[in-house]
Amino acid sequence: MQPFASVEEFKATVDIVKKFQVGVGKELHQKLLQKARTKKNWLEEWWLDAAYLEVRIPSQLNVNFGGPTPYLEHCWPPKEGTELQRASIATWHTLQYWDMIRTERLHPHKVDKLPLDMDQFKMLFCTCKVPGVKKDTIRNYFKTEREGPCPSHVVVICRGRIFTFDAVCDGKILTPPELFRQLSYVKECCEREPEGDGVAVLTSEERTRWAQAREHLISIDPQNDTILETIQSSLFVISLDETKPYSTPENYTNVTMEALTGNPTIRWGDKSYNSLVFADGTFGSTCDHAPYDAMVLVSLCWYLDQQIKVTEGKWKGSDAVRPVPRPEELVFTVDEKVQSYIHHAKQQYLESTRDLQLVCYAYTAFGKEAIKRKKLHPDTFVQLAMQLAYQRVHKSPGSCYETAMTRKFYHGRTETMRPCTQEAVNWCKAMMDPTCDADAKRKAMLVAFNKHNKLMTEAQEGKGFDRHLLGLYLIAKEEGLPTPELFMDPLYAKSGGGGNFTLSSSLVGYTTVLGAVAPMVHHGYGFFYRIRDDRIVVSITAWKSCRETDAATLYNNFSNSLHEMLHLATTSQL
Repeated sequence: MQPFASVEEFKATVDIVKKFQVGVGKELHQKLLQKARTKKNWLEEWWLDAAYLEVRIPSQLNVNFGGPTPYLEHCWPPKEGTELQRASIATWHTLQYWDMIRTERLHPHKVDKLPLDMDQFKMLFCTCKVPGVKKDTIRNYFKTEREGPCPSHVVVICRGRIFTFDAVCDGKILTPPELFRQLSYVKECCEREPEGDGVAVLTSEERTRWAQAREHLISIDPQNDTILETIQSSLFVISLDETKPYSTPENYTNVTMEALTGNPTIRWGDKSYNSLVFADGTFGSTCDHAPYDAMVLVSLCWYLDQQIKVTEGKWKGSDAVRPVPRPEELVFTVDEKVQSYIHHAKQQYLESTRDLQLVCYAYTAFGKEAIKRKKLHPDTFVQLAMQLAYQRVHKSPGSCYETAMTRKFYHGRTETMRPCTQEAVNWCKAMMDPTCDADAKRKAMLVAFNKHNKLMTEAQEGKGFDRHLLGLYLIAKEEGLPTPELFMDPLYAKSGGGGNFTLSSSLVGYTTVLGAVAPMVHHGYGFFYRIRDDRIVVSITAWKSCRETDAATLYNNFSNSLHEMLHLATTSQL
């Protein structure tokens, strides 16, 4: 908390923490230990509820993550008229991945020979969040072959209309030519006839309101419940989107923006995977975050990218098309009340998406290779450049969250790593001080690097503190005890506690896959990035209605910071 406090504030906080440590904190910790004795993962249910299922704000923009596919960098540059051909090939590869998980042929991920927990992968397909008045639930219909039959239908949404077809025929996955026929049928239907009701837009609503709308839908016709069940249990959703968000390998802004804020009548925002097919032959995806973390989707997308690259985006098998049943349209019964719900949802969605600013650019001066040559950690390098950029723009440190993965543990998900350390702040001050020499700047930089690496290792080893504090807070709530003073301390929220991080950041990985998220707080930023050998691709979001923040300004300062840091690391070796 120190970087965000005056001397007096910090002193007060130290007193509160000491009191907590010997008093109520000690009692709560004992209760937590008791809970941990009865569960293999004491946090699992709590995390799901507190971070996702009890949250009432609309998921689609605030919780979901979306992103572009990288195919335009190799086989599939934007080209109109290719979208269904390409979509059928991408869908076929996606179905192969589903089959790998279903037949348990997907190799466990490893970190230094240590296998990671793969439980979240069961949530990638046939999974959907269902709204509740007070709390949502996750319905997962997926089964491995050993466990029994698994749904194998996909849902296609186009122009506000919903269709479904089985992706397996006589035990065999449909081939790209067969999938092409099914998708073409849907597209032709939608082009010939008027737009649908766009019931899917309800998934973008505030959660309690969507739950009420859903209850009303079911009450007017039991067939509506059957349709909802069909969508929920489907493998995934394919959205045929008529926009053409032209993008390039250096500027992914349009397609990323479209993935995050596009047409809500053609996405089922609660599905664990929505594949977005754009009319210019580019692709994206949007996913509900509750059932799994981004790394699950990254693995699927990286697999697709590699397969498409290897096959040059072509289908080399048979062109024969079996007599597969045509897609069936799923038509909801709607009344005036449902229509008013739909109208309200569209307005709400439009207002909130209009407020989002997003830039997604590739910094191409250097990447992982140049950083590693300086014997520095690429992720820490980017994180510190982000800190420096933020402090240059805002003249003060910002509370910052970086995702740390805890999949070394049973059903592990994430821990918070807090990159805005006192060491990072000291280094930023040195960088901005014209009287400070290169040697002092370099020393301060290495101290900041070491601190960051140490905290990240601790977080991944289950030795972070944010989830532990959450546990202490929730056990007090569960036992009906008053909220401890620690959590009421103004500095607790100011330093990011309770989900108040100004910078919400994550390394999406060292692949070609990137995503984006909205900022956690009104005066904050979402900052996601991927690091390649020769480039660093970054997506930054901010809210336009906040006068203090600007995503483009932060990106420009970030580029300058990267350049300065490499220069500093280079002169240090002379």
